[in-house]
Amino acid sequence: IYSIMETKNQTMVTEFFFVGFTEHLQQQVLLFLMFLFFYLITVFGNLGMIILIWIDSQLHTPMYFFLSHLSFVDFCSSSTIAPKMLIDFFMEKKIISFLGCSAQMWFFGLFVATECFLLAAMAYDRYMAICNPLLYTVVMSQSVCVHLVVGPYAIGLLSSMTHTVLTFHLPFCGQNVINHFFCDISPLLSLACADTHLNKLILFVMAGAVGVFSGLTILISYIYILMAILRIRSAEGRSKAFSTCSSHLTTVSIMYGTLFFIYVRPSASFSLDLNKVVSVFYTAVIPMLNPFIYSLRNKEVKNAFRRNLERKNFLWANKNEIYL
Repeated sequence: IYSIMETKNQTMVTEFFFVGFTEHLQQQVLLFLMFLFFYLITVFGNLGMIILIWIDSQLHTPMYFFLSHLSFVDFCSSSTIAPKMLIDFFMEKKIISFLGCSAQMWFFGLFVATECFLLAAMAYDRYMAICNPLLYTVVMSQSVCVHLVVGPYAIGLLSSMTHTVLTFHLPFCGQNVINHFFCDISPLLSLACADTHLNKLILFVMAGAVGVFSGLTILISYIYILMAILRIRSAEGRSKAFSTCSSHLTTVSIMYGTLFFIYVRPSASFSLDLNKVVSVFYTAVIPMLNPFIYSLRNKEVKNAFRRNLERKNFLWANKNEIYL
């Protein structure tokens, strides 16, 4: 009998409603403009980084191969959330279908977990480049780089599939107002009319495993990197080595700080309103900042941009001379 009732209750909820940020029109307009700015910068910044790495042969190295995938993941994760969120600012009812909600959770979970392990792969790449420079080109071959990129996508797929299936197999008995601006796990679990302790435990364990395993890889890599840098005698050499790692460390610090705050805290300290605010960092701010962090603090990227800009201006000038 319970299984029949559970099936009926699940089919009752065919759509969800988002609470969003605010009901005040002026605040909605300001937030809309702010998030629209964030999203446009995210799109142009990350796609620009991918195109620059693709067209400039001097950037065809393992480091920038990983960076191009990081830009792709940032673009996709932001695009999973931002367009719907921007439309909802001026909608009286912020509706998303049951299937749409599950798809949004699935895609976003995929890209977040993938990014964690991509950052770990990038840390390992920096470890090999600084600590084992003579073996770098041998170890970081094309096939190894491909495996280090495919692995994060596979782990992200497994993680997002697990959470999405477990969450949307729960019965939802009429409560369908999500206290958030997208379909995240915690606010959805609060709507389920069943015991969610197992779901929360699995979330805590899997999110913790993703964070701890990728985080330890990054930490151990940078311990060895720091030891290698401190052995460099010249100040210029140490400065150059630090500069190649500072961008990555900045991204890691922001990313892991927000994710651990959201997903790996004890359930007793959960606050959906606070989670909503913090979620803005990893859904909108981090994908926007990453291209700037890696371009403004990276001489190779700035030089590649300058080269291609000069080449474009040169070709444009020659084309005009031909027409004249």
